[in-house]
Amino acid sequence: MSLIFKRHSVRRFRDEKVPDEIIENLLKAGMQAPSAGNQQAWEFIVVSDDEDKLAISKMHQYAKPAEKASHLIVTLGNLNETRFDMMIEQDLGACNENILLQATHEGLGAVWLGFHPIEDRSLRLKEYLNIPDYCIPFSVICVGYPLGDSEVKLRYDKDKIHIGRY
Repeated sequence: MSLIFKRHSVRRFRDEKVPDEIIENLLKAGMQAPSAGNQQAWEFIVVSDDEDKLAISKMHQYAKPAEKASHLIVTLGNLNETRFDMMIEQDLGACNENILLQATHEGLGAVWLGFHPIEDRSLRLKEYLNIPDYCIPFSVICVGYPLGDSEVKLRYDKDKIHIGRY
């Protein structure tokens, strides 16, 4: 569990490219996530072009970290591959968390930028990256080498635990 307690959102990155084999490790970790009925209906777009990262960083007010990240991993839900459409968000959430944990393991910083279900955000990303209609652009994960140190805050709160019933 120590890896879980080291993971935190990193929004500032050094100007240093992450090697392709590490990006592949992140994608492998994402694809190892559980999914409803083992449908594994995820796909990914890896973005490293500076112009594309800049464009994505301007798609909503919280997307600024995309500009300076080494790579962006756009997570997609392919509705043509689902048997349980209503579970795709849960599947992709687990996939994203696996990517974030693997990034921590690799010594990287990462932050998850939400796009789905906010329609205007999703539409901008879909149009810019030429994503087909049957795919949901779920999120953009910014990854890179962290710029500076940031403190991890533990979030355990005993008051939020109920035993048996609320």
